Amino acid sequence: MIDVVWRPGDQKPRPSLLEGDVYRPDILEIIEKTIDELSPALRELSQDILAHPELKFEERHAHDVYTAFVEKRGIVVQTHYLLETAWVATYTHGQGGPVLGVNSEMDALPGIGHACGHNLIGIAGVAIACAAKAAMEKVGIDGKVILLGTPGEEGGFGKVKLWERGAFEGMDVCLMCHPAPGPPHSVSLSSSLAVVRLKVEFVGHTAHAGLSPWEGQNALDAAVLAYTSIGLLRQQTKPTHRIHGIFEGKDWAPNIIPDNSAMYWYVRAPTTKEVLETTERVKACFRAAAIATGCNLEISEGSIGNELVQNPVLGTELADVVRKKYGSIDYEWGIASASTDFGNVSYLMPGLHPGFSIPSVPNGGNHTPAFTEAASTIEAHEACLDVSKALAAVGMRALTDRSFLSKVKLAFEEAKKARSC
Repeated sequence: MIDVVWRPGDQKPRPSLLEGDVYRPDILEIIEKTIDELSPALRELSQDILAHPELKFEERHAHDVYTAFVEKRGIVVQTHYLLETAWVATYTHGQGGPVLGVNSEMDALPGIGHACGHNLIGIAGVAIACAAKAAMEKVGIDGKVILLGTPGEEGGFGKVKLWERGAFEGMDVCLMCHPAPGPPHSVSLSSSLAVVRLKVEFVGHTAHAGLSPWEGQNALDAAVLAYTSIGLLRQQTKPTHRIHGIFEGKDWAPNIIPDNSAMYWYVRAPTTKEVLETTERVKACFRAAAIATGCNLEISEGSIGNELVQNPVLGTELADVVRKKYGSIDYEWGIASASTDFGNVSYLMPGLHPGFSIPSVPNGGNHTPAFTEAASTIEAHEACLDVSKALAAVGMRALTDRSFLSKVKLAFEEAKKARSC
């Protein structure tokens, strides 16, 4: 089995690159030159974001520094776009033409900062948009680039909220990327898991825990019973599925039978159909716990997160560019067992969301303090710029090759039809 952890200090060489030109090498040359020249400024921007971690929908510093950065480079910016901390930057060249969408994520995680590398995702979107602008100007490409600053990815379904408000309207394709541990110089085209988020509340009745406990209905017991039942349920779920959660309460004390508890659960599976089926089995654990303890039960279900559907035509083009210019392609590691609100976007329009490897330590993957450190390294920065160049090249093909764009849209419609069967 391949060791997919790229440790800091590894000196593994870049894999052998394939011979032959990519599509429009003249455009890629402009892309590379633009991003290379922006590299110091992008590095400074990334480190600034890393030093100012902000939770979902609180990304005010990130909002301000990103919009200032892209506006300075001649892209029209609309601040506080549809959501308080969202923003959009638009560049149009010529008359008509396709529309390329790009996403920049911004939010961090509680207590561990940018442990999912959103500082890198953010600058990747900026790099792609700036490179696209340069190529469109110098080669005379008609079309539009829409760069969305998308808040609240970590549990907030920020992209879904923006979609519902029309932020993605007019885009022909949408691109972004995500860091993860992996082999050096590697880009992954894995999918990700569909997810259902649940809030579960048990309501019981207080009583004196020593004097008359039989008078109470114990909401803490209900939560413990549900938690234990789900632990047993995991034995009968597929290894590709994930069920994980926490519980908490208000005004609990050892001498009072708790009359309240709240649980927060994520259920994940490779497809939306599978996650909905598994979620029903999880809900049965909650109902059983409520019956056993005599508590009332309320289950609140958040938005369903679809699995990530990598558009195969966009993916094949990215793989060609990466293999010929930047490294290797993988279809397994990436964010295969995580989830992203971009999955919902990929259900609604052609999308591409590759993972790119950055150096981390063993057991120091996404959502760990070690990954926050990994996201600050110069190696991570360079890997981010490589995948940004490749994605910009894919975007430029979508803008300049009508036959290619038609194939992208046909592949999207075929995948959509297959899901409905």
